[in-house]
Amino acid sequence: MSGPDPKEWSTLRLFALRCLDHSNLTIIGATAAFLLYTRSAGVAYFAAGAVSCSLSVKVVKRLIRQERPDPIYRKVKKKSYGMPSTHSASIAYFATYIPLACAYLPLHPSLPQSLYIRTLPPVLIMPCASLIAVSRIWLGHHTWPQVAVGCAYGVGWACLIFKLWTSGLNEYGALVDDFVHDVIGL
Repeated sequence: MSGPDPKEWSTLRLFALRCLDHSNLTIIGATAAFLLYTRSAGVAYFAAGAVSCSLSVKVVKRLIRQERPDPIYRKVKKKSYGMPSTHSASIAYFATYIPLACAYLPLHPSLPQSLYIRTLPPVLIMPCASLIAVSRIWLGHHTWPQVAVGCAYGVGWACLIFKLWTSGLNEYGALVDDFVHDVIGL
């Protein structure tokens, strides 16, 4: 019995890397679907936090102005700067905020009141986030330091956004939820 065909393995690896290269579309789509399903102000706040994390990283990139590494799979080098990695910051934001929300926030009424709802999202997001962050190096988009700083930035941003929510912004979120439910009828 022989092992897998190297050509098939190479094709599978390239397909996986392409999927990881466009993981932002999957994450954005899943977040939008969850927001539409729950119609929760808390989820909208979480999504806004993710967008603000991404945008603020882009500002930091322009301040630091560190070049990206030479491309591995692409023929043309990306024109934006590399430090810190926006993908790594954004996915680290998700991987930090989601476990915090599952551990400390009440479940939204639109969700089943189950222990699985609290445990499954963190169990799924952690390995996915790690894979996405490391893929930025495998794809040749970033160096290890650029990914590490991006991850640290995302963790810090998530902690800040979560602290703001639990320090009083959640009260406004409850008012928005009530408004959407009562006035708009959603």
